Amino acid sequence: MSQFKTGSRADCIGPARGSNFGPMSHSAVPATEVVIAADCWRSEASAEATVLRAIEAAAAMVDADTGEAELAVMLTDDDGIRALNASYRGQDKPTNVLSFPAPQPDYQGAAQGSDVAPKLLGDIAIAYQTVRREADDEGKRFDHHLSHLAVHGFLHLVGYDHETDAEAETMEAAERRILAGLGIPDPYADQDRVS
Repeated sequence: MSQFKTGSRADCIGPARGSNFGPMSHSAVPATEVVIAADCWRSEASAEATVLRAIEAAAAMVDADTGEAELAVMLTDDDGIRALNASYRGQDKPTNVLSFPAPQPDYQGAAQGSDVAPKLLGDIAIAYQTVRREADDEGKRFDHHLSHLAVHGFLHLVGYDHETDAEAETMEAAERRILAGLGIPDPYADQDRVS
């Protein structure tokens, strides 16, 4: 799996712009390693299962062949994500999620019908304290917010972005569709309130 070594880019996504995971004929679940890099995550017994379930749902619903790929999800804390954010994006502050798409070789020249597939999809880092604070502030269930951020990070790895209004609308629609499939309310609506 990856060591979270990539370059920098705007917003919540790391460097490797452009993915070769564009429209393909089928989807498959990538091999996903969840790394618990901060002890604070241990208080959330279902965090790893929540992330894996979200990645599986996202992979099943997007038109990207990710079955031969691998990705790593690092569950870190605000200090860990702040260091990544400062190093790769030049922003010395914590954030909720960062995505680092792996640079992909150009498989355009591969023989037609060959089974060549990229081996590394990329990395996602998610910060516990920021996720907890946002969920509490927005009155959302922690597992719902964690699922949303895992889906958001995965979509960046397969080429989605939100630098323009049109891109944001497309990405948010995909997030809503994937999360609805998991029984999670629209994260952009004011309806996921914890009673």
